[in-house]
Amino acid sequence: MSTLFNTTMAVLAAALTAPAAAAPQADLPARLAAHVRHIASSEHNTSTPAALEKAALYLEATLAAQGYAVRRDEYAYDGQRVRNLEVSIANIAKGKRPERVYIVGAHYDSAPGTPGANDNGSGTAAVLELARMFKRVIPAPGNELRFVLFVNEEPPYFGGEGMGSRHHARALKARGERVEAALVLETIGYYSSDKNSQRYPPGVSAFYPDQGNFIAFVGTLGSTGLVRKTVAAFRKASTFPAESLAAPSFVKGVTWSDHTSYNKEGYDAVMITDTATMRYPHYHRGSDTPDKLDYASMGKVVEGMASVIQGMIQAR
Repeated sequence: MSTLFNTTMAVLAAALTAPAAAAPQADLPARLAAHVRHIASSEHNTSTPAALEKAALYLEATLAAQGYAVRRDEYAYDGQRVRNLEVSIANIAKGKRPERVYIVGAHYDSAPGTPGANDNGSGTAAVLELARMFKRVIPAPGNELRFVLFVNEEPPYFGGEGMGSRHHARALKARGERVEAALVLETIGYYSSDKNSQRYPPGVSAFYPDQGNFIAFVGTLGSTGLVRKTVAAFRKASTFPAESLAAPSFVKGVTWSDHTSYNKEGYDAVMITDTATMRYPHYHRGSDTPDKLDYASMGKVVEGMASVIQGMIQAR
């Protein structure tokens, strides 16, 4: 009995180890690059429906190959049927609802006229790899981690009811689900150590470096606690430079992604970003192609985020 008990405990301990132990990360930059090439080598949005469908099918096939049952969250808007994609891991008693839900998401559509390699092939690729890392990780009892890929973040849907994240967040609220945190990966693939490579909204630059070599954790004042918690956990786990900003919603860029959809429903949310247009010279241009991204740095960001997420979902 003692041997059986010890063996069982060893198996459980292995399941609860860091995601890196469950899925080796030596090839992470190459895996991220492959995802971006598949997702974002050409424009893909509702103006190019065949390309949008091709991207969605690639995402579904990749997640299914990782062992997930992919849920299609389909809805109709402006005469088109579109879908979010969702997979999850949970530790919930049979017949019970999750006590705490954690969202990790990114939008997979591109802006008109651009392949969207950084915006947001980079965030989408990160979600795919985080899902792979966490497939065999067991959350604390009552916790559920959901990886969500959103459609329709870009214009003409941005800020409106047609956004995939808006559809998703409203449904969570309608079901009365308790979302502890929504972590949105938005444009995370470009870094520069050149002087004056980083710009900021008015009144902010005095507090931050002029080199665009960091990942940023951004949220509104209502999510200040989550912003501080996530950046602190990231810095503890990673040596990659990280900055944070919690500011009023009128500050330029603070609400510019899917995290705002969760804020509108009263949920805490944070955007993880390379700051997009404030750094990236190819933002919303046809030149936003897969060759422009720094996959080694992206890999470090993803590994750091894996530690952040694990700390959240294994807390009781």
